[in-house]
Amino acid sequence: MKLNYKQTFLIGFGFFASSIAWSMYNVHVPTLLEKYLDSTFLIGIVMTIDNIFGVIFQPLFGALSDKTRTRFGRRMPYILFGLPICAVAFSLIPFTWSLATLMGVVIIFNFVMSTWRAPVVALMPDITPPPLRSKANGIINFMGGLGSLFSFAVGGILFKLGGVPLPFIASSVVMLLALLVLKLFVHEEKYKEEAGVEENAEIAQETIDDAEKSKKSVSLIFLLFAILFWFCGYNAVETFFSLYVINTLKDAAGNFLTEGDASFLLAFFSVTFLFFSIPAGFIGSKIGRKKTILMGLAGVAVLFIIMIFTGNIWVLRALLFLGGAFWACVNINSLPMVVELAQWKDIGKYTGYYYFFSFSAAIISPILFGWIRDLVKSYDVLFIYAPITFALAFISMLFVKHGEAKKTETAN
Repeated sequence: MKLNYKQTFLIGFGFFASSIAWSMYNVHVPTLLEKYLDSTFLIGIVMTIDNIFGVIFQPLFGALSDKTRTRFGRRMPYILFGLPICAVAFSLIPFTWSLATLMGVVIIFNFVMSTWRAPVVALMPDITPPPLRSKANGIINFMGGLGSLFSFAVGGILFKLGGVPLPFIASSVVMLLALLVLKLFVHEEKYKEEAGVEENAEIAQETIDDAEKSKKSVSLIFLLFAILFWFCGYNAVETFFSLYVINTLKDAAGNFLTEGDASFLLAFFSVTFLFFSIPAGFIGSKIGRKKTILMGLAGVAVLFIIMIFTGNIWVLRALLFLGGAFWACVNINSLPMVVELAQWKDIGKYTGYYYFFSFSAAIISPILFGWIRDLVKSYDVLFIYAPITFALAFISMLFVKHGEAKKTETAN
């Protein structure tokens, strides 16, 4: 069997739109909050409010989309409803004038985002045979990487040209263009019939006995906790990196760097994630998803440890450049492992599990790290905290025994 690359790239526009919003949100919203709040701990608490919606509503809407039947499919209705509302709400964030109005817009944006995030991600495994899902997820995340690159690189340039509002407005326009592509070119039911995924999945499930299901459940638990741990590290870095940069790093003239500089630094991480996302999927298919994830976890942890000992901008750029490749090895192969453990009819539910644990990390980690940072009074502790979480994820992954693609099938 062969992967339909054109179809997968088109589906990726949904994740492209989502990544633009989240990347811009995590770079600029902490600094908007800093205008109203002095404590890093309180900023961390506010930054977790949006993730509470992800924990509560993404599993709910993922499972609900499993049961949805329309002429547009079971995932597309949620995307067509939620994405345009999110784009409009997102454009309003920089125009708020108080903490109350800022949080009001953020809450609306994040609730609606939680209605379509799990469905848009579940769309890929819905229409992709299991042996091809790592490769397909690489393409989907390549599109997500494009969105992040737009936010970090182009967003940084737009910030210097027009301040905070301009990157938010530009991102909202691009999100609406992505929606147009999805509406015109993605035909969910047609894709599913062509792939024959549903029929093949039902046949495969009949061969699984209760003992095997029990073993898979154990693997699922360890896998989900590994996801929790590594996203604790990732979310801490993503959320507080801009504050680390503007409060810690200086240029050659001795001036502290700006938000735009922080955004540009993160672009190095995003560039390699972008270009390594597809190879990471191929590596996962070749040597196994688990081995690829373990390699990525070890690599990211080592690079973050090195960051403790340098404040040199060029060294940081090089480390972030390498880090994007290792993070791709982790991120690209994790969702395919989770949905590999699900029945076809439950793919949305298991996608919801994935987001429950990843968004739980986004709730726990900013608060925990904010508290630690307030104790030690230094943002350098960020690169001690993150490697510890990746080490815990590595240990959890050692106990995962299922989730690889079926070896009996050949995928090209």
